[in-house]
Amino acid sequence: MTPKAEAQDSRFDLLKWLVVVVLVVVGVVGNQYFAGTPLLYRVLGLIVIAAVAAYVALQTGKGKSFFVLAKEARTEIRKVVWPTRQETTQTTMIVVAVVLVMALLLWGLDSLLGWLVSLIVG
Repeated sequence: MTPKAEAQDSRFDLLKWLVVVVLVVVGVVGNQYFAGTPLLYRVLGLIVIAAVAAYVALQTGKGKSFFVLAKEARTEIRKVVWPTRQETTQTTMIVVAVVLVMALLLWGLDSLLGWLVSLIVG
């Protein structure tokens, strides 16, 4: 790709992002302007505007790279081996026990230090 073509793409990307920003502003202002209309119609309008804005954003270079990243992340999430219910319960119980033991240790240390300070101060 020549530098001229890259510069042209970036100008069009800037224009596309400007369209996305305008669509978002139209959605926000329109939602305020039509506050008296039923909520269902406003939500449907916002969904349509958001879909159009997302489509335009995905046509940019950064939007395409974001879409590729999202697809790769979904693929990686499918590879994760999730713990069973029993493993999750056991791990949670261990964490709760450690937190309780640490809380008791810190409470005891705090009480001891408080007692020592009160002896020194008077």
